[in-house]
Amino acid sequence: MDIWQVKDQILSLVTKYKAHVDFFSIRLERSQGADIFLRSGKVETLSTGISIGGQARACHRGGWGFASFNNLHSLENKLQEAIAAAKWVGNEETMLADVEPLQTKVSLIQENSHGIELIDKKNLCAHYTDILRSVSDRVVSTAVRYGDITQQVIFASSEGTVIEQEWADWELRCSATARSGDLVQTGRETFGSRRSYLDLIDLDQQVIGAAQRAVTALDLPTVQGNTYTVVIDPILAGLFVHEAFGHLSEADMLYENPDMLETMSIGRKFGAPDLQIFDGAAAVGHRGSFLYDDEGVPATTTQLIEDGLLVGRLHSRETAGKLGEKVTGNARCLDYHYPPIVRMTNTWIGRGKTDVADLFNNIPVGVYAKNWQGGMTNGEMFTFTAGEAWMIRNGEIAEPVKDVTLSGNVFETLQDIEAIGNDFLWDESGGCGKGGQSGLAVGCGSPSLRIRNAIVGGESHG
Repeated sequence: MDIWQVKDQILSLVTKYKAHVDFFSIRLERSQGADIFLRSGKVETLSTGISIGGQARACHRGGWGFASFNNLHSLENKLQEAIAAAKWVGNEETMLADVEPLQTKVSLIQENSHGIELIDKKNLCAHYTDILRSVSDRVVSTAVRYGDITQQVIFASSEGTVIEQEWADWELRCSATARSGDLVQTGRETFGSRRSYLDLIDLDQQVIGAAQRAVTALDLPTVQGNTYTVVIDPILAGLFVHEAFGHLSEADMLYENPDMLETMSIGRKFGAPDLQIFDGAAAVGHRGSFLYDDEGVPATTTQLIEDGLLVGRLHSRETAGKLGEKVTGNARCLDYHYPPIVRMTNTWIGRGKTDVADLFNNIPVGVYAKNWQGGMTNGEMFTFTAGEAWMIRNGEIAEPVKDVTLSGNVFETLQDIEAIGNDFLWDESGGCGKGGQSGLAVGCGSPSLRIRNAIVGGESHG
C-alpha cells in the first residue's frame, strides 16, 4: 500500500476522531534513497532502500501522545494509541499557537536522483577516493560517503490542514588521513545539495584540497595557545552561528529553563549594532529549505538578532503558544520514527560592510582560521577546530599553523565581534543533531568575521 492510497482514509479519520482530543496530526512518508561508503577504496556500504511509514501525534490537556508505524494498515490503531496516551498524561492546558488551516500540494524536487544508476554513484565515490590517495603516499586512509534521499510526505491535522509535499537531498563526505611517524592529521570536505546530483560532480579540486591539508599539516608548527584577535572565514563563521548561537534560539530549550529564558530575554544586547542573525526555511534552495514544517506551519524567515539586540527565537506551535509568540515554522523531525521538535533550518549572519582585506588591519599578532574540522558545544560554551589556519603578523597573513581550536562563551564572543566582512558564503554541508535525531539537513551562512579576545588552543578537540 502506498501513502497516496490512504489519503482518503486519513481524511475520514480526521472527521471521526477530531472531537476526541484537543489536537492530533497524522504524518505519512515514503522515502527512497541510496547509501554508499568506501573506506580506503573498499566498499563497506552499497545499498538502496525504500521506507514507508507514518506517525500519529495527539495533544490533550497539554499532554502529548505519539506513535510511529511502518504498516499503513495499522494507521487507525496507532492514532487511537496516541490519543489514549495524550489523555493519560494530560493534566494542564493545551497551548498551541494558532495556524490557519490549509490544503495544498507542493514539490521542491528539481531533479529525480533515481535516474542515476547506483553503479554511477559508486564510481563517483571511487573517483574521489583515487583523488584523495593520489595526493601523497603519506595519505594512509581515506573515507568517502555518499547519500541521497527523495521523500514524499502527507500531513493532516484535526484542524483541517492537509499538505502533500516532496523534496530531494544529496550529500557527499570526503576525508583523508595522513601520517608521518606518530603524527596524524585529517582533512575533510563535505558537500550537500537540495537541487541536483550534478552539484556533487566536478569537485576534484576541493577533494584534492582535503588531502593536501592533511599532508601539509604534518609539517606545520602547532599554534601557540593564547588569546588572540582572530579572523574567521564564512564557513567557520557559519558553523559558529549554527552551533554556538542557533541552538540557544530554539525555544524548547528555553521555556522549561527559567535561567536560560532570562539569559535569552528579548531585547537583550548581544553584539555590535551591525550584527544581524537570521534563521528560516523560506530562503530558497538551501539544505534547510522547505515550504511547510512537520506541523504544517508555513516556512518563514525569523530575525533572531537585529542591530545587536535579541528580537526573536525559533518555535514549534507549542513553544510559541506557551511563550505567547508567533509561530516560525521550525518544528522538524528526521523521519516518521521521531516526533517533530524545534530545529534550525538555514541559519545565517547578515553581510557586513568591511572589506575582507581590511579585517586584518592593525592586528600585530593574530590567527586567521578557515573551514571546520569539528566542534562541540555545551550550553553557551563552544569549542571548534579549524580546517586550516595561519598566523597574522602586522596585519598580514603569515606562516600556516595547525591544531587551531577556538573556544569561548558565545555571548562574550558575539560582543567581541569587531568587524563583519562584506563577503558571504553558504555552507550546505551541515547535518544537525539534537534529541537523538542526527543528520537533519541544515544550511549555514555568514560573512568573514573579526573577533577580539578569542581563546586559541594548540590542541585539536575535533
